[in-house]
Amino acid sequence: MNKIDHLVLAGHDLGAMRATYGALGFTLCPAARHPFGTANTAIQLEGNYLELLSLAAPEQVPEHGPARFSFAAFNRDYLARHDGFSMLALGTQDADANIARWRAAGLRTYERFDFSRPAKTAGGEDVTVGFSLAFASSPAAPWLGTFACQHFSPGYFAQAEYQRHANTARGVADVWMSGADAEELAGYFETLAGAAAERLADRIEIRTAAGTIVLASPETFRSAFGVAPPHPEDGPHLAGLTVACRDLTFFGGLGLMEVGDRLVLPPDRCCGTALAFMA
Repeated sequence: MNKIDHLVLAGHDLGAMRATYGALGFTLCPAARHPFGTANTAIQLEGNYLELLSLAAPEQVPEHGPARFSFAAFNRDYLARHDGFSMLALGTQDADANIARWRAAGLRTYERFDFSRPAKTAGGEDVTVGFSLAFASSPAAPWLGTFACQHFSPGYFAQAEYQRHANTARGVADVWMSGADAEELAGYFETLAGAAAERLADRIEIRTAAGTIVLASPETFRSAFGVAPPHPEDGPHLAGLTVACRDLTFFGGLGLMEVGDRLVLPPDRCCGTALAFMA
């Protein structure tokens, strides 16, 4: 079973995204640059993390190839449409094994992508972190990015100082796919995560080792988040997420919507995705 490793939240202005998430009580890692034209800021949680991502150097972006999926080109093209929740990354200890398993199950797969980048520890030490990415895609969801991420420097990347947040955030509780025919992707996500789908009355859930993937109709999404899925023109898309917190006291006075047991910041206030908090 693959856990939810991280979520890629893409926006045109990384500084504005940092300000938005900082005001919501998250501790932000220092901004960093990838060697392929994108810049990011990680928000480290317990067991997974959020990646705020923007395009920094378009001239450095490698294009897709016959056997190559370009992380940077996908996000560049996604941002040409809108800001939002562009990609879901699952965790893996062996990217090659994921590629082989997915290919054997009939998924569209690509060659492994390896890279490293500079990072700074909470104590100010300059270090290098490395990753191997295994990509898969579905023709039924062209604006859904999915991959597995193998970390080679987890001790440098996940640091306790960065995992303490004023809003008491603990981890990603769930991510929501919605839009036309989102529930038809159940088999795809079962194969990706290596976990069986549970079909409930109004949605489908795939429970991973850290966080749940939810496939839902636009109506079910609206009942959970109080707003429509943000990008219906994309077809099935990553529409929202819920962060589990120890308590919700921090959010008093911030004007979040109360929807059932969630406090929700709508997409027009959160860089194109619905962001919810739950205790």
